[in-house]
Amino acid sequence: MKNIIAFAGTNSKNSINKNLAAYATSLVKGVEVQVLDLNDFELPLYGIDFEAEHGIPDNANTFLNLIKSSDGIVLSLAEHNGAYATVFKNLLDWMSRIDGNLWSEKPMLLMATSPGARGGATVLDIAKGRFPFMGGNIVGEFSFPLFGDNFYEGCITNEELNNILKKQVEALQKAL
Repeated sequence: MKNIIAFAGTNSKNSINKNLAAYATSLVKGVEVQVLDLNDFELPLYGIDFEAEHGIPDNANTFLNLIKSSDGIVLSLAEHNGAYATVFKNLLDWMSRIDGNLWSEKPMLLMATSPGARGGATVLDIAKGRFPFMGGNIVGEFSFPLFGDNFYEGCITNEELNNILKKQVEALQKAL
């Protein structure tokens, strides 16, 4: 059986992006899903001096190994001031020091959501431009606007947006 990992690019305990990632994985058929929480992979702030003195932290290796051992990735990025959340960027920096091809060409459904009307579109664009240079095989993408208005009790309530996500999930399913 294929296995996918899902996570949000944030350390928020009540992450709307984690809710979206978990919902998206519920639509993938016949796979095992592991939903990861970045709070379980604490890392020091990346710096070349820290790396030279202490090496690469175990949590960076552990997270990278989870990516490499998966058959696919569902990632929903939080947008902080138009860019990645610091915790995600830090994880990305540490993993890229281990392997520049960190996404390992795994099929990826890349998403973002926010309370606003743009649904994290800016951070999604940043990731779509950068991830392919890091082994990102983005087979589906989804920007989900107005989270609080369109998501209730673990599901997307807006039928049009839900159908768009389902098509992106189908693309991931085919790529697995």
